[in-house]
Amino acid sequence: MGVSVTERAQQDADNRGLAVEFLTRESTGRPTLADFDGTPVAKSVVVKQGDTFAFVIAPLASRFSWPRLRKHLGVNRVSLPDAEVAYEATGYHPGTISPLGAKIPWPVYIDVRLAGTQIMLGAGQPQVAARVNVDEFAAAFDAEFVDLADPITE
Repeated sequence: MGVSVTERAQQDADNRGLAVEFLTRESTGRPTLADFDGTPVAKSVVVKQGDTFAFVIAPLASRFSWPRLRKHLGVNRVSLPDAEVAYEATGYHPGTISPLGAKIPWPVYIDVRLAGTQIMLGAGQPQVAARVNVDEFAAAFDAEFVDLADPITE
């Protein structure tokens, strides 16, 4: 039997010297602070820029700015790939996407609001998340902190 996606994520973290704790939540639907002992949840998406991809990590309760992302990348067009393309690019299905254990180590961009915190991040499997120190995660992935997100105000 092959390695599970969570084991793959753990192996990647181990290879990078990154401490990670995997937690499984009982609830369904959108994750909340209560699901993970108050640790903020971040969304991790893969974006397509031409023939390459990148991971973007931002607070779950935010909208990331496409214009700011395009400006930072120096491109005119960035898009969300469809589910099949996202899976091919990462080895994970949408809703579980993570740089941890991804099929290809695409560049990682993290919203500046997450610097200096701990977050829950996708771990490749529904209901499972990885608790990481953002600064250690950024160092392990050579990620860039970028002003990408605005809080959702409704």
